[in-house]
Amino acid sequence: QVQLVESGGGLVQAGGSLRLSCAASGRTFSMYGMGWFRQAPGKEREFVAAITWSGGTTYYADSVKGRFTISRDNAKNTVYLQMNSLKPEDTAIYFCSSGRGPSWYLAPRTEYAYDYWGPGTQVTVSS
Repeated sequence: QVQLVESGGGLVQAGGSLRLSCAASGRTFSMYGMGWFRQAPGKEREFVAAITWSGGTTYYADSVKGRFTISRDNAKNTVYLQMNSLKPEDTAIYFCSSGRGPSWYLAPRTEYAYDYWGPGTQVTVSS
């Protein structure tokens, strides 16, 4: 059974930083692309960042490019999201997700490319 568990969320002031972690189990983690999505109150879930199985290629939403960094440690089955220069509009529940396999590469920014999701972690940025 595949499980993804996010941690590291919390309350931070605008301009601050947080580091989210996602611990994965139940599949050969190093074989799959991974992603982070977020959902703000009253809004659709949106893509934030993604990373290939090797960590060699990363993808970012325009809204977070230059402020967020996705990384992974395959030895620890963990993917990270370092969030700097946080803004109130970054407030959302952040979800970790695991890619479906080779088809993930066709559209890593879309939800359908992922088949497992964590329960999410709340990030609140105060102004």
